[in-house]
Amino acid sequence: MVRLNKIYTRTGDDGTTGLVDGSRLPKHAARMDAIGAVDEANSAIGLAVCAMEGSPHAATLTRIQNDLFDLGADLATPGEDFTPGEMTLRVVNAQVAWLETAIDAVNAHLQPLRSFILPGGSEAAARVHVARASARAAERRATALAATEPVNPAALAYINRLSDYLFVLARALNDDGADDVLWVPGQNR
Repeated sequence: MVRLNKIYTRTGDDGTTGLVDGSRLPKHAARMDAIGAVDEANSAIGLAVCAMEGSPHAATLTRIQNDLFDLGADLATPGEDFTPGEMTLRVVNAQVAWLETAIDAVNAHLQPLRSFILPGGSEAAARVHVARASARAAERRATALAATEPVNPAALAYINRLSDYLFVLARALNDDGADDVLWVPGQNR
């Protein structure tokens, strides 16, 4: 378990931050940008959970939030060895498989799509759509990092699946798609 005795350390006052391996990076580095985007997605999911009191989906989202902390720790561990270890936390394929199972379970109850949908409907669904957009932004930042440095393929798969899960969850929260707000191309011309 992580223990934080003091919140401020002053070590980042020079514009750098520490990674798991002890190295330091500028706070604006691509790796830190990806970690920050994952944190933003996690925060958006937390806001969505607040709109789902009593829903079984809230527990799933809370599990995902924990996985996103794992993903942040994974991104904060540079290197090419993606094997989890005693002191190295890595996203694993089992986490991706669990998320795929969750996607399939929610999607099985949805009405077929007849159009693209606008992010909205119920408040809970709208909040999940915000989280979905945040997850997509995190994925863009993680793949930008992966274009220049090694990134765990399971971490990239997880963040990719996350936006898919959030999409189908938003539809489920809109009465299994019945209350989705459909896009009408060119409606306002």
